[in-house]
Amino acid sequence: MEDRSRGDNIRLHEIPENEEGTDMQAFLSSTLLKLTSLDFDPSLEFQWAHRIGPKRSDNPSRPRPIIACLLWHTQTCQILQAARNHGPFRIDQHNIPITADYSKETNERRKAFLALRPRLHQLEMKYGLFDPTRMWVTKNGPSKDFYIPEELRLFLDSFLSQSMDSTSTHCSHDIAGDNEGTGIFPSGKEKTNMAQCDAEASQRGRDIERLARSHDDRVQVLHAVATHTQLSERDKSCSPLKPTTASS
Repeated sequence: MEDRSRGDNIRLHEIPENEEGTDMQAFLSSTLLKLTSLDFDPSLEFQWAHRIGPKRSDNPSRPRPIIACLLWHTQTCQILQAARNHGPFRIDQHNIPITADYSKETNERRKAFLALRPRLHQLEMKYGLFDPTRMWVTKNGPSKDFYIPEELRLFLDSFLSQSMDSTSTHCSHDIAGDNEGTGIFPSGKEKTNMAQCDAEASQRGRDIERLARSHDDRVQVLHAVATHTQLSERDKSCSPLKPTTASS
């Protein structure tokens, strides 16, 4: 509600003190025509205009902002649009920003949005801050609007986390490709040779095991034959002699 009541106001910053002389409205009319290069029809008219607050004793070199209330809302919109498209304007090597007149709460929210600009640049996102507190964000797809700075911050945290996970996976694939054939990550041909060697080694192991079993079987057979032979010889040696018949 407060911002709506300020809808016809504009603020001009960094205009040196006393530059306006004794007629603030005449000064603003000529200055805005020069800065914006707009043709106003009807001509610019103001309900009131003045500096904000008393002169700064702590920093006299820093001028106070000028606030002005225009009679026609369409002219307010034209001036602010020109400031967004072509500003900041300059007078005698001084930058002259022209802004809307927002409430304290709205200004704090806008500052919180603007504080996230470095992260938006880091993520290569396109963005725009529209009146009064709507941040528009996009990157290679549909845009998304945010009205609360904290929601945008959480969104950027999530987006950065997803980007890091994707980069990590991509790097792992790249490392595997770069090291293919070096022994760290075998090439396709090396993988085939390794599989063949493993198969041959397994077959040799089975053959050795089978031969070992055959050898054990032969040993057991030979041992049985030898044992049987010994038993036979012992039986022969132990058999009773036939009685001898005397010759007549």
